[in-house]
Amino acid sequence: MRFNFLRPKPRAAAKVAVSTGGRLVYAIGDIHGRLDLLDALLEVIDADVAARAPGDRPVLVFVGDYIDRGPSSKAVIDRLIQLKRASDRGDGFEVRTLMGNHEQTLLQFLESSEVGPSWAEFGGGDTLASYGVARPPGRGDADSWRAVQEHFRENLPADHLGLLRGLELSARYGDYLFVHAGVRPGVPWDQQEPEDLLWIRNDFLSLPHRLDCVVVHGHTPDDEPFLGRDRINVDTGAYATGVLTAVRLTESPPVVLQARKSLRG
Repeated sequence: MRFNFLRPKPRAAAKVAVSTGGRLVYAIGDIHGRLDLLDALLEVIDADVAARAPGDRPVLVFVGDYIDRGPSSKAVIDRLIQLKRASDRGDGFEVRTLMGNHEQTLLQFLESSEVGPSWAEFGGGDTLASYGVARPPGRGDADSWRAVQEHFRENLPADHLGLLRGLELSARYGDYLFVHAGVRPGVPWDQQEPEDLLWIRNDFLSLPHRLDCVVVHGHTPDDEPFLGRDRINVDTGAYATGVLTAVRLTESPPVVLQARKSLRG
């Protein structure tokens, strides 16, 4: 599958060294319900960590969009909860989970059933199905979506809701800033709008952002990961391509890690 989003020309790598503040950091792109790819990529990352034997706990940053489009949204959230609980105990990785625009939309649907038809159009029906909830045929009507909302509220485990409500908008390690979609170019960090962090696309991709960091993001799928001077894109459209991407960040140049599986399973 070829993606048709804006493709900026690659910019030269920065001449100044970029640092993670001494941490070993892995950032994982948009999962979209592909638990099979997530588990395979976690195995790749575990092996990479073992080979490097870091002194400090390695960091695992998820850049959002865990749900929708793929077949296993509920199971992906289960896996994230498992990883977060281990992180809270001090085991394994230090785990950071960022919010994506798809998680934001799910939370909006819980508040307003009117969001249902638009959510379903970009993958929400797959998430509902993974929780045992059927979407209405077609776009449905107001009454049918209120019934779906009520059923979904009943079927959504409390720990899943807790994880979703606790998702962060950003994380930073050294010179790397992690967000879901990107940042508004030319706007200072303390003036960035959450909607841009979750939804921005062409303006961010086509213009230098002028912040003092490298922005690591997902949201805009591409056939290959993008490693640029001021941004890194780790979204390779896992739900459509069968390729889930991570990037290893240290004091050295970034390294891409991937899991690949057939779209048929």
